[in-house]
Amino acid sequence: MSDAETRIVVVGASLAGLRGAESLRQAGFCGALTIIGAEPHRPYDRPPLSKAVLTGEVAADATTLPNLVALEADWRFGDPATGLDRTQRTVTLASGEAVPYDRLLIATGASARGWPNAAEAGLAGVHTLRGRDEAEALRRDLAAGPAHVVIIGGGFIGCEVAASCQALGLTVTLVETGPTLLAKVLGQHLGSVVEALHASLGTTIRSGVKVAALEDDGAGRVARVRLADGTVLPADVVVVALGAVRNTGWLAGSGLACDEGGIDCDAQGYVLDESERPDTRIAAAGDVARFPHPLYPGHRIALEHWGHAVAQGRHAGRLLAGLAPEPYAEVPAFWSSQGGITLKSVGLTTGADGFVVARGSLKEGRFVAVYGREGRCIAAVAFDCARWLPTYAEHIAAGAPFPPETGGVDAGPFAVLPPAFPEPAEPTSSEKDAA
Repeated sequence: MSDAETRIVVVGASLAGLRGAESLRQAGFCGALTIIGAEPHRPYDRPPLSKAVLTGEVAADATTLPNLVALEADWRFGDPATGLDRTQRTVTLASGEAVPYDRLLIATGASARGWPNAAEAGLAGVHTLRGRDEAEALRRDLAAGPAHVVIIGGGFIGCEVAASCQALGLTVTLVETGPTLLAKVLGQHLGSVVEALHASLGTTIRSGVKVAALEDDGAGRVARVRLADGTVLPADVVVVALGAVRNTGWLAGSGLACDEGGIDCDAQGYVLDESERPDTRIAAAGDVARFPHPLYPGHRIALEHWGHAVAQGRHAGRLLAGLAPEPYAEVPAFWSSQGGITLKSVGLTTGADGFVVARGSLKEGRFVAVYGREGRCIAAVAFDCARWLPTYAEHIAAGAPFPPETGGVDAGPFAVLPPAFPEPAEPTSSEKDAA
C-alpha cells in the first residue's frame, strides 16, 4: 500500500498528538490523516492553565497551540474515542462512528484524579484542574473572591494553584499527606525549601495530614474540609490536586497492555499487547505512553512533561511514517513556576540514594541539586539557577559519576545527603516493571 492510500489516525488532539501529526507530514507522509479529540477545542497549551489563566493574565481560549506545518487533516472535535478493534482496524467514537486506520497514534493524555467520594466531588465549588474547561470554571470561582480556598495535594499543580491564588490576594490553605510539599518528587530537604517559599507567600500549609471529607452548606455547595485529625477548615472553593489518571479506558477489550498508569510500549514506541508483543501499526506518545528508558532501567515510565510530549510525539510520527528512528531516549526535563521562583529539572529523581547541592545553597533558595543512584548522576534540580542545567543533562545522559567530580561548574567538595523521600522509591501507577 502506498503512502497516498494509507490512512493514519491520531487519537488525542493534544500537544503530543499535534506534534506527532506534524512530524508525519514533515517525514513525507501524504495519505489521509484524521485527528480525534475528546474536547471541543483545538490542541491547546496546558502549562498556563494553573498559572496565567487562573490569575486572569491569559484567557483560556488564548492558549491554542499553533500549527507548525500544514496538516491537511480531518479534525474530529468533541467526539471521544470509545473503543479500538485491532482486527478490523477501526476506532469507535462516542457518536457511534467507526473510523478506519492503517496506522494509529495514541496520544490521549491524562485526566485529573478526582475526589474519591462522588457526592462530595459533585458539590459546587469543588474543582480539579487538567483541561481548559476546568481552568475556566476554577477561574470564575476564584474571580468571585472566595473567603477561603483549600487545595488538597501538595504536588506541582497544587503548588502552582496556591501561588496563583496568592497572586489574587486570596486566603489559601494547602493540605498534603506527605511530610513536606513535593517530598515524593524532591525529597524532604528540597521539599522543605518549596514549603518555606509558599509559607512566605502567605499560604497556610498542613503537611502530614489527610482529608477525611468535604462538607456542604446544606444547599449543595462546599463549605468545609474536615481533616483526619478532626480539624475543620472553612472552604468556599476546594481544588483537588491528587495527580492524574491516564486516559486508557477506551482501550478496554482491545488486547493492549494498559491500565490507569498508561499504555505499555517497547523501546521504539510501538504499543504492546497483553502478551508483550508489539503492534507495529500502533504507536503511543505523551502522558499516556509508558515506556522503557535506557537511563532508568528495570521499569517503564510515563511522563507528564511538556517537552517530553513534544519530543515523543515527533518520534512517534517519524516511526509511523516508516523512518524507523532510534529508540526514544530523550533526557526528561520539566519546569514549574511558583510565586516568582522557577524550578527546573532534568532527569528523574526516582530511586535516588543521595543528593548534593552543587551550586548555591538551600538557605539562600537559589541552587542546583544533583541526585545520584548507585554512583551515577540521574537528575538535577535548579531553583532560579537554570543556566547550569544543560551541563548536568549531559552528565545524566552520559551516566557521569555521583557525586559530581569537582572542578568545572562544580565547586565541591560535596556533602552527600539522603534525599529523604517519604517512602522507598518504588514503581507507581505511572511506572511498571519492564519485561
